[in-house]
Amino acid sequence: MTIHIGAKKGEIAETVLMPGDPYRARWAAETFLEDVELVHEVRGMLGFTGTWRGNRVTIQGSGMGMPSLSIYVNELISQFDAQTLIRIGSCGGMQKHVDIRDVIIAMTASTITSPSSSIFKEFNYAPCADWSLLNAAVKASQSKGSTTHVGGIYSSDVFYGERPDLDEQMVRHGILGVEMEAAELYTLAARHNRRALAVLTVSDHLLTGEALPSEDRERTFGEMVEIALEAAFAPA
Repeated sequence: MTIHIGAKKGEIAETVLMPGDPYRARWAAETFLEDVELVHEVRGMLGFTGTWRGNRVTIQGSGMGMPSLSIYVNELISQFDAQTLIRIGSCGGMQKHVDIRDVIIAMTASTITSPSSSIFKEFNYAPCADWSLLNAAVKASQSKGSTTHVGGIYSSDVFYGERPDLDEQMVRHGILGVEMEAAELYTLAARHNRRALAVLTVSDHLLTGEALPSEDRERTFGEMVEIALEAAFAPA
């Protein structure tokens, strides 16, 4: 048990899926896992543990933004020995060929600043995904016939950005989408020698202004969760 995670030792699996929204964590656990237990609900940030095809999995909400995710990932790694951490969430599309409902598998996650930025000082660290997870996720998405894009994303530390000049440069340099957590996840995983990946569903688009209707989100997000689970337990 930690300050922010009320689970006991042994109640958190080595494989953890991390949506930002705790209610999405509940939905994913109840939809995809068997023998599900609510293992903690400190500050309303829900965590569930169950099994998927016989493999133990925890689905833990991370909250919104890198500072919040950093708290949970640090505790999951240091106190519960989590080995594989996969962010599952939504993002905004940033390229014309990336459409609403598409899946983005993040190879890299650029950012202006994160909770880890201060330790690097003048060094521009490039956070990236674990190759085995990335490769397995791509294969899983291909087997499902999903429309998937693999490449760099941007992890923003603000939701309501006011930097159209920055958006322009990201589009120019091929950034596929924007979200708020993956860069810190990848950095912490590298620091502690753990596996990390972000599998994201495009829910809205910065260029076109399109947004995914609420009634379609559950079906589309389910595809993302399946890809993440298959990647986590793919044969070595």
